Amino acid sequence: MNNKDKLYNYTFKGIYDLYVKKVERKERTKEELNKVIAWLTGYGENNLENIESDITLKEFFKNAPNMNPNANLIKGIICGCRVEEIEDPLTQKIRWMDKIVDELAKGKKIEKILR
Repeated sequence: MNNKDKLYNYTFKGIYDLYVKKVERKERTKEELNKVIAWLTGYGENNLENIESDITLKEFFKNAPNMNPNANLIKGIICGCRVEEIEDPLTQKIRWMDKIVDELAKGKKIEKILR
C-alpha cells in the first residue's frame, strides 16, 4: 500500500478525534472545528460527530455534499507541501482540511479561515 492509499484509508472519525484534541489543546472548541469542516465540505455542523466510524477519508470526501467553491483559496504549507500545488484532487481536499484545522488551532479568526 502506498502513502496515498494509506492516507485515503484513514477513517474520518479517527482523524476527527485527533482534530478535536488538537484544537481543544489550543483553547478552541469542537463547535469551531465543526464550523470550518462544514464550510469546506458542506456536511452539516451537527452531522460531523455522527459520521459512521468506519467511513474512510476517501468516502468522506466522495460523499461530501458540497465542497466549498472558495476552497481553492486555501494556501500555505501543510505536511511539507504547498496545498495549492497538490495535483491529486483527493489529496488536496484532505490537505485543505488539515490546513484549515491547523489555522484554527493557531488562533486564526474564523472569518479569515472561511475565506
